[in-house]
Amino acid sequence: MVDLPRVTDNGHLGPINSALVPRYGGAPTFALLPSIDEAVAAGHRPDIKVVGVPFDSGVSYRPGARFGPGHIRQSSRLLRPYNPATGTSPFAQAQVVDAGDLVVNPFNMDEAIASIQSDALELTADGASLMVLGGDHTIALPLLRAAAERAGSPVALLHFDAHLDTWDTYFGAAYTHGTPFRRAAEEGLLDTEALCHVGTRGPLYGKADLDDDTRFGFGIVTSADVYREGADAVAARLVERISGRPLYISVDIDVLDPAHAPGTGTPEAGGMTSRELLEILRGLRGLEVVGADVVEVSPAYDHAELTGIAAAHVAYDLIGLLGERA
Repeated sequence: MVDLPRVTDNGHLGPINSALVPRYGGAPTFALLPSIDEAVAAGHRPDIKVVGVPFDSGVSYRPGARFGPGHIRQSSRLLRPYNPATGTSPFAQAQVVDAGDLVVNPFNMDEAIASIQSDALELTADGASLMVLGGDHTIALPLLRAAAERAGSPVALLHFDAHLDTWDTYFGAAYTHGTPFRRAAEEGLLDTEALCHVGTRGPLYGKADLDDDTRFGFGIVTSADVYREGADAVAARLVERISGRPLYISVDIDVLDPAHAPGTGTPEAGGMTSRELLEILRGLRGLEVVGADVVEVSPAYDHAELTGIAAAHVAYDLIGLLGERA
């Protein structure tokens, strides 16, 4: 097979040149990026690894997020190398590769969490950062364990989600997609001075949910706050809260209104627009982002790739943030 023409800049191996090769063909990597094997064989050390975690055994309502990584990759084919919103070229400021999907046991939660943590540590042993495509939100816990271990300290967290995900148990199970940040707080993985949910909305089980959340150190910016204050003001508030700390960003795609992201497991009315989410992320430039994920894309409930395209663009902007420290 002949070598495909790739965009290269700043010495990095970039995505396939879609002016010469149809973007609907070829290997289905994220944004048509080189695979990790291709980049390493060409002598390029990866700075950012896009990796899928096809796991959804922690869901409490609609299943299907195990198919999220492939759907996001398919929806990313139209992404281009230059981001005019930030004036940057995310695939030129760092060597970005697609590292494929992790192999995760769908029947054993303890084994799944342990293997995700182990694989994340192995993938970052060379100093690379991870841009993770989920998968349900359970995967955030082992990813935070790995991020805190690599950072050598608790990490700050920005959690974009319709839900708090700090509940205690479901049906007696401590590890689900609704509990990862409670477990992370209990394990001392989080910097309690720099935690915030963004985009929360919808009914809760009771006021005690908010009381528990406050006790763990979380601030809350609701979707209504985003609507009333605007994306720029919210981003400035988050930067003030987080600045100077290693930061992990976790994005549950249900932070978006179902009009923008119908393909998700637990949709809630009254969410953010994709434009608002992207503008907030762009306002975080300059922070020390050490890892990120985009989770809860369930393609069986998507149509016209609305959710996949939104998730792909979110991941693209997160790669830009990760690349600032490469």
